[in-house]
Amino acid sequence: MTVAPAANGLAPSAPQTGEAEHVSASACPACLAAPSAEALAKSGDLRGARIMLSLPTAHCAVCITDVERELSRQPGVRSARVNLTLKRVSIDAEPGVEAAPLVAALDGIGYEAYELDPGLLSATETDKRGRDLLMRIGVAGFAMMNIMLLSISVWSGAEDATRDMFHWISAAIALPTVVFAGQPFFASAWAGLRHGRVNMDVPISLALILASSISLYETAHHGHQAYFDAAVMLSFFLLVGRYLDYRTRAVARSAAEELAALEVPRATVLRDGAEVVVPVGELVPGDIIRVRPGGRIPADGTVTEGTSETDRSLLTGESLPVYAGPGVTLSAGEVNLTGPLTLRVTAAGKDSSLHRMADLVATAESAKTKYTSLAERAARAYSPLVHTLAFSSFLIWLWITGGDVRHAINIAAAVLIITCPCALGLAVPAVVTAASGRLFRKGLLIKDGTALERLAEVDTVVFDKTGTLTMGAPTPENLFDLTPAQFAIAAALAGASSHPLATALAAAAQARGIVPAALDDLREVPGYGVEGRLDGAILRLGRADWVGAEAGSVTATHLRIGAEAPVTLRFADSLRPGAEAAVTALLAQKKRVLLVSGDVEGAVAALARRLGIAEWHSGARPEEKAALVAEMTGAGARVLMVGDGLNDTAALASAHVSISPASALDAARTASDIVLLGQDLAPVADAVRISVQARRRIKQNFALSGLYNVVAVPIALVGLATPLAAALAMSASSITVSLNSLRLK
Repeated sequence: MTVAPAANGLAPSAPQTGEAEHVSASACPACLAAPSAEALAKSGDLRGARIMLSLPTAHCAVCITDVERELSRQPGVRSARVNLTLKRVSIDAEPGVEAAPLVAALDGIGYEAYELDPGLLSATETDKRGRDLLMRIGVAGFAMMNIMLLSISVWSGAEDATRDMFHWISAAIALPTVVFAGQPFFASAWAGLRHGRVNMDVPISLALILASSISLYETAHHGHQAYFDAAVMLSFFLLVGRYLDYRTRAVARSAAEELAALEVPRATVLRDGAEVVVPVGELVPGDIIRVRPGGRIPADGTVTEGTSETDRSLLTGESLPVYAGPGVTLSAGEVNLTGPLTLRVTAAGKDSSLHRMADLVATAESAKTKYTSLAERAARAYSPLVHTLAFSSFLIWLWITGGDVRHAINIAAAVLIITCPCALGLAVPAVVTAASGRLFRKGLLIKDGTALERLAEVDTVVFDKTGTLTMGAPTPENLFDLTPAQFAIAAALAGASSHPLATALAAAAQARGIVPAALDDLREVPGYGVEGRLDGAILRLGRADWVGAEAGSVTATHLRIGAEAPVTLRFADSLRPGAEAAVTALLAQKKRVLLVSGDVEGAVAALARRLGIAEWHSGARPEEKAALVAEMTGAGARVLMVGDGLNDTAALASAHVSISPASALDAARTASDIVLLGQDLAPVADAVRISVQARRRIKQNFALSGLYNVVAVPIALVGLATPLAAALAMSASSITVSLNSLRLK
C-alpha cells in the first residue's frame, strides 16, 4: 500500500486528476445531540461564552500556570481553569469571544490546543460511580470496626440481656449498612437474574442476605451467636475489590464522545453575500462556507475559490501539507494553513466523513468490550457450583437433624460465605493494580481492566510513524549548505509563514542567533511559498516548481535568491527516544512488527530500514489502517496498535489492545487502552513482558482461591465452621491473593 511522494516545498504540488476524490476521512464524528454555545445563545443565555480547549501537551503545574496566565491576558476572557487530568482548559469569556485567537495565543507560548464542544463533554466530566463506591467503602469500614468492638464484648463472656443488647446494637448498625453498602451487588445480581444469568454477584448477594437474616433470627431468639460482623466484613472486602476493578477502567471514556467534542462547533456560511456564523449542525449540502487561515474545515466540501495548503497530519499522519485550490475536495477536520478558502458543502452531519469514521470507532469499541476477562470466565462456572453446594448442604443437614431448619440454614450460610467469590473477585483487580503501579513507574498508564490480559496475548505489533516512532516535528538537516547571508534571507522569508517547514526553519535560525535580513515586499503566496525582494532581486522560499528547483523524494523546501541556483533545504523528523530499543526488544520476543503510516513512501521506507522493520505500508488512510488491523485479526492475529493521531483512532479502537503517547490527541488517547506518559518508547516492550508475568500471577491467584476452597469447603460442609469463622477464612483467602499480587511489584 504505497503512494507517490508529494512534491517538495512549503506546499506540495497540486493533486493530479482524480486525487481529490481520495481524501482521507477524519476520525471526528458529527455528533450534534448536545446544545452548542450558539444554541444556548439563541435560547436566551447571553451571559457569556464558555469555550473549552484540549491541551494534549500539558503535563505539569507549570503548564497550568502558563496557560491560565496567557489566557487571562486575552481581551474578553474573564477566567480560565486548567484540568490537568483531562488536559483541558475551560474558559469563561464575554459574548462574541471566539476560540481561534485563544488557540493562537497558546500556540505562541508553545502549547498545542484544539477547540472542543463543551456541550458534548458535560457527561464525561464527573466521576459519580467512583465517589459512590468510596462512600460505601467508608460506611462499611466504619460500621465493621464498631461491630467488631461490640463482638469483642460478646466473645469476652457477656451473657443473657447484656449479650442480647450488644447483638441488637450490632443489628441496628449492620442491617442499614448491608442494605446501603451491598447495593452495587444486589443491583447487579437482580439485573443478571432478570435476564436469566447467574453472575458472580448472585452468590455474594445471597451470602450477605443469609448472614444478616440468620444473625437477626439468632438475636430475636436470644441465640448465643450472631454474625453481623461477618456480613459487614464481607461488604467491606467486596467493595474494596469492586473499587480496584473500577479504578482500572474509570480512565477509559468513550472515544466517540471525545471525537464528537473535537468537531468544529461553528461554521461561517455565506448567505446573500454576508458572512453568518452558524452551528455546524445546521450545515446542509450546497451551503457555501468560508474557512480562514488557521481554521479547521467544518464539513466535507469542494473548494470553489482561493488557494492554500491544508494540514492533514492529524487525519492521515502525512507530515507535509497538501495543496488546496478550486476543484479540490477537502475533508472535515483538515486545517487550513495559508490562505482563505471558500467551499461548497458536499456532506455534513451524519453523512460526512467524520460520522463515517465515528461509526468505525464505535463498532470497534463494541467488539473490544465483548472480550471476557479470566475472572468473568471463571465466575460463570464458579457461581452455579457455589449455589449447588450450599443448597445441597442445607438439604443434607435438614435430613440428618430430622428437620432442624435453624441448624441447616446456619451450615448452608457458612458454606455460602466460605465459598463467596471475594478472592476470585480480587484475583484480577489486585494483579492489575500491582502491575499498573509497576508500569506507571516505567511511564505507562493502564486504562482498561482487561488490557494487561489482552496485551499478554499479543503476537503482532503495528506502529504508526509520525508522532509515534518519530517526534512529529520536522528539523532542518543541511543548514551548513547555507552561507550566513543566505541563512539570514531564509530566516526572513520563513518568518513570514505559518507553514510547518517554515516554522521549523525560523526556529532553527533563532536558535543559532541568525538575524533575519530586512526584505521588501514580503508576502506569502498561498499554495506556493513566501516571496520578497532585496536590492531589486526576487527571493523565494517554497515549492520546487515555484522556485525552479528539481523535486526530490525527501521532505524539503527550496530557496532561490535572484538568478542564483536554488538551494534545497532537507528536513527530517527526529526519532522518538527508545524507538530502536522497543522495536529490537519486540523482535527479540518473536513478535511480528509492522510500520503503517499515512506519510509518503520515501520517508516510511527510510524509517523502516533504520529500525529493521521488514513490513511497512505508506499512504494509509484512517479506514485503511483499521481495515489492515481487522484483516490481521480475522486471520487469527492478536494485534497491538501503537499510534497517536486521529488517523489512528479507528485502528486503535479495533486492535486487540492499543497504546498511544501522552502527546497524542485526546481522541487517540481515549481510544487506546494504555497511555505512554513519557517520550521514551522503550517501555512498550516492557509492557508486553510484564503483561505475561501479570497473567501468570492471575492464574496463580485462581489456583490459590481453588486450593482454599478445596480445604475450607469440606470443613463447612461437615458443620465445623460457623458463618463468622467462614467470613474470617474468606478474608484470609482474600489477603493471601492480595499479597501474591503484590509480588508483581
